Amino acid sequence: MLSTLAASFSHKIKTADELAALIGAPPRAKKVIMCHGVFDVVHPGHLRHLLYAKSKADILVASITADRHIAKGMHRPHVPQDLRALNLAAFELVDYVVVDHDATPIANIRKIQPDFFAKGYEYTAGAAMPPKTQEEIDALKSYGGEIIFTPGDIVYSSSRLIDLAPPEIKLEKLLTYMDGHGLTFDALRGALDSFSGMSVHVVGDTIVDSYTHAAMIGGQTKTPTMSVLYERRDDYIGGAAIVAEHLRAAGARVTFSTVLGDDAFKQFVLDGMAKSDIDCNAIIDPTRPTTNKNAIVTGGYRLLKIDTLDNRSISDEIVVKLQQAIANGKHDTVVFSDFRHGLFNRRTIPQLISAIPAGVFKVADSQVASRWGNITDFQDFDLITPNEREARFALGDQDSGVRPLASALYDAARCKTLILKLGERGVLTCHNNNHESLDSYTVVDSFVDRVVDAVGAGDALLAYATLAKRATGSDAIATILGSLAAACECEVDGNIPITPQAVLAKIDNVERQVAYAGQGSGT
Repeated sequence: MLSTLAASFSHKIKTADELAALIGAPPRAKKVIMCHGVFDVVHPGHLRHLLYAKSKADILVASITADRHIAKGMHRPHVPQDLRALNLAAFELVDYVVVDHDATPIANIRKIQPDFFAKGYEYTAGAAMPPKTQEEIDALKSYGGEIIFTPGDIVYSSSRLIDLAPPEIKLEKLLTYMDGHGLTFDALRGALDSFSGMSVHVVGDTIVDSYTHAAMIGGQTKTPTMSVLYERRDDYIGGAAIVAEHLRAAGARVTFSTVLGDDAFKQFVLDGMAKSDIDCNAIIDPTRPTTNKNAIVTGGYRLLKIDTLDNRSISDEIVVKLQQAIANGKHDTVVFSDFRHGLFNRRTIPQLISAIPAGVFKVADSQVASRWGNITDFQDFDLITPNEREARFALGDQDSGVRPLASALYDAARCKTLILKLGERGVLTCHNNNHESLDSYTVVDSFVDRVVDAVGAGDALLAYATLAKRATGSDAIATILGSLAAACECEVDGNIPITPQAVLAKIDNVERQVAYAGQGSGT
């Protein structure tokens, strides 16, 4: 198991201060050489570099760049810093590993004072020395150190290898994360049992998602008009209402406050809430329709989507009614589920937040990637769960990697926990504002075995992450259970409430994969 490997080699992983104390200042009886890099995927070029460096000194120190300073790709590194450190520590020729929390190794060179600093031969190319390499040379000369360039007859690019095929290490990353927080699969199962009886108030926009299925007949010859034959229409409760249903299916007692129009979809929603045993506080506004999004589906393809909605702000009278419902509710948790269809805007959000009683766990999810809205409007919440596009929209940032993006959003929203949804890449959780630390953020890959319908995965994640965080206080459990619930949602057709039984089955499946992988590798 990975935990056994970690126990065997983690003693090699040191801070720069710890290492400086261990090896002492030069001159030393044993010479020290230091290599620095990302080491996202350790390949033959890396090994040749390390072997050559080890041949020049007694002690080999491998220094790796911390996650947040890696800008080689939008979603790099693929291997998180703690696992990259452990990978290098497992090599017999590597004596110590250091995670460098600065953008360059200059500060650590001055602190550790290696006798030699090894660089790849490619850094000598060109008429002049690269400025960053010259800075390293200057730092070495300040105390008598020396730079060594390793032979360049074999050069491999890890970036090119990763671009061809990103590493498939989701199990290793999960186990590293669980080991770091002392978690077992039984602890995940036990957390699910703790959801029963929790009380949650969901406030948000209801959406009725419709799928009108039709068969292609043909098209007009004179105009680009498709002709389809109507077959059937399927209606599903969505938006904030499905968040409420996920929470109820998970075992919580749920109150749902929303605004509906005075139409046929109103009764459809009320009947659905009653069937799910959810206390629905529906405020009826006859001046607006119940939001309906109708996708025309032919041959498995969505040809067109017809939206019936009114995004204008709710009235002051409705705001007061929602405030009263929030203030008078006796709930452990309040979830604001924002789809920007009238309930939430810059006028109403401060008023609704002010009504939340002290001590209540506050959660916000703002699914506004294609409309006006901003997750940072929800300040000082315990948990927020936007996706990457919403985060970029909120910060006006299309260029940064996901780690600095998450760090910036975490600070802007002043939240306690941020779970950033990355679609098929999984999620990134930001735990605290010490973004230089090892445990500031964590990536958990997607555990979808086969995508049937990804619609609603974020709603399932929101529900299970909310309950897990509120029940256990653990970001790790919230991240993992939220991710597993999202995977379950992706594997069913339609936005269907996910039950604890479905998540338990997914936990069992992942545990079997881990056990099989462990047997296959002899661990």
